[in-house]
Amino acid sequence: MIQTVIFDMDGVIVDTEPVHSYAYFQHFEELNIEVTEEMFTSFMGNSTRNTFQKLKELFPIGHDVEDLIQRKRDLFNDAFDNKEDLELLEGVEKLIKDLHQKGMQLILASSASKVTIDRVFTRFGLHQYFTHIVSGEDFPKSKPHPAIFEYAAGLSIASKENCIVIEDSTNGIIAAKAAGIFCIGYNSEHSKLQDLSLADVVINHFDELSFEKVARL
Repeated sequence: MIQTVIFDMDGVIVDTEPVHSYAYFQHFEELNIEVTEEMFTSFMGNSTRNTFQKLKELFPIGHDVEDLIQRKRDLFNDAFDNKEDLELLEGVEKLIKDLHQKGMQLILASSASKVTIDRVFTRFGLHQYFTHIVSGEDFPKSKPHPAIFEYAAGLSIASKENCIVIEDSTNGIIAAKAAGIFCIGYNSEHSKLQDLSLADVVINHFDELSFEKVARL
C-alpha cells in the first residue's frame, strides 16, 4: 500500500514554467547568447546551477555560475511577484488536501531553489501539508540523476516500494524510475515536448487520482 507521495513542483503543483522561461530568456538576451527552444526544453528538470554549468560549456559566458544564478533569480522573483494570475494547477490542491486529510505523507522533491519553493508554498499556503521539502540546489547533479528522489524516499515513513512520484518532465520521470520508485506521469498542457513513456501510469488531470486510487497503486 502506498504511504508516501513525492511531488515535483513546477508543472505539477504550480505552473511557474512560463515565469522561469521569461526570466531565463531575458537573461540569455542580456548575455547575448542564442538558446533555442529545443535546447531550453532539454534543460527541464535541471537545477538553475546545472543549467548554467551546461550553458557555460556551450557558450563563451564570462560570468561566474553564482552570479548567473543570482541574476536569473532576481529576474524570476520580479516576474513572480508581479504575475497576478499565477494559480495552482487545476485539481492539484483538492488532491493534496484529500491525501493529507486521510493520512498520506507528502514530500516535495523539486529542482527549484529553496527560495523559489518557499515563495510558491507561502503564496498558496502549502507548507502545512508536506512533511519535508527537498530542493535540487542541495545536489550536485540534477534530474535525470536519481539522487533527489533517492533522498526524498529516504525521508519517507515507509520503504520506497510504498512511495510514488508525480512528475511532468522527461528528466524527472527518468530520475524517479532510476531511483526505483513507481512514477505517475502528469501530462500537463504547460509542459511541452516531454516524453512520459517511461512512467508507470499517465494522467491528464488530477481528478483521475484520489487517496483511495493512490493507496491501491
